[in-house]
Amino acid sequence: MSSARTTSDLVLQLLQLSRDIELMAAQRLEGTGTSLRAVSVLMCADLSEKTQGEIAEQACLDKSTMVHTVDDLERGGLAARKPSQKDRRARVVEVTDAGRKLVASTENVLDGLYGEVLGRLPEADREPFLRSLATLVDARSPEPVVTADRAPRRRSAR
Repeated sequence: MSSARTTSDLVLQLLQLSRDIELMAAQRLEGTGTSLRAVSVLMCADLSEKTQGEIAEQACLDKSTMVHTVDDLERGGLAARKPSQKDRRARVVEVTDAGRKLVASTENVLDGLYGEVLGRLPEADREPFLRSLATLVDARSPEPVVTADRAPRRRSAR
């Protein structure tokens, strides 16, 4: 594939990079008893009180994958579902101390991975790239776009 890119293949490029990171993370986290998906869910849940649906949206997981992930986290003592303080009808995911410890134990592995990926860029381009990526993510639509012929789809983490 040519190194000259256009914005027309932005989605493909981002998907390829994301998949590359997912595969590398799976390989590096093998043997730790966790996955990038589990760590991502725990990190999203620990930022503030969130329902499973809110975490699924933030972590780009479909609802059934999210339910299975939280079930696994609960069985492992890494998270618990509890009533929301804002709305007692809603249930939120609370990260346990064991969950926080697990996330902390993956920091060096994931930092090394992200450093390696960013190392593909010239050093002067890394910070502007991260800043630009954050700007694009922060400005995204809060709701998935639904067209008449297609419902929004989430890509499940593997």
